[in-house]
Amino acid sequence: MNPMRNTISLFILMITSLSLPAQEKISFPSRDGLPVTADWYKTDERAPVIILFHQAGFSRGEYSETAKKLNTYGFSCLAVDLRSGAEANGVKNETAAKAKEQNKPADYLASEQDMIAAIDYVFQLRKKKVIIFGSSYSASLALKLMKDNRKIAAVIAFSPGEYFDTMSIRKLISGNTDKPVFVTSSKEEAPAVSVLIENLHSLSKVQFVPQRDGTHGSKALWQSNPNNREYWMNLKLFLDTLQGLQ
Repeated sequence: MNPMRNTISLFILMITSLSLPAQEKISFPSRDGLPVTADWYKTDERAPVIILFHQAGFSRGEYSETAKKLNTYGFSCLAVDLRSGAEANGVKNETAAKAKEQNKPADYLASEQDMIAAIDYVFQLRKKKVIIFGSSYSASLALKLMKDNRKIAAVIAFSPGEYFDTMSIRKLISGNTDKPVFVTSSKEEAPAVSVLIENLHSLSKVQFVPQRDGTHGSKALWQSNPNNREYWMNLKLFLDTLQGLQ
């Protein structure tokens, strides 16, 4: 054993640990009083905030890998458990469990109030507009919320679609917006996504279609997705345009 080598290794480990952003579990009330669980991945207090919403059957654990990478790009992140979900990457959806305990509605559309509450929470805390990031059904709700919510600076939507029986997302999002929008999906989903957003007009609207198959939702960014790099490259280009947005 080399004592000097061990000391240097320990020092490097300490410095690396200090440079990593802290993860903090928090809770705030939804519009109907349901406690919503979320994980803060904070960087600088002045950094823009991306609020991360998961897909069907998942939890805030969908972003346990993604949020940390977004931190390295200069964004703080809040990964939220919506009431419609279950588990992802070993992280159980605490909001969904509480909704069941309290006999609250827990369908896709009921989750919209959780998203609004998360936006309100961060806006009140930081006094700045937020970037919202949706996956599958929450991506559709993110696009819907974008139209009238002035607390939203930009939207990132992975695999939005017509997931609701009572409304058409395509119709609801049609028209002009001053908010930048980044939309992507698997290659197979791309034609339907193009139709969904064709009447949404923004000076900065990006639809990224992967060269390879890709996958549904924000799982496209996971290291387990073989072509995650092309998703990250195009998302990073969009994020670079948002640094001075707020």
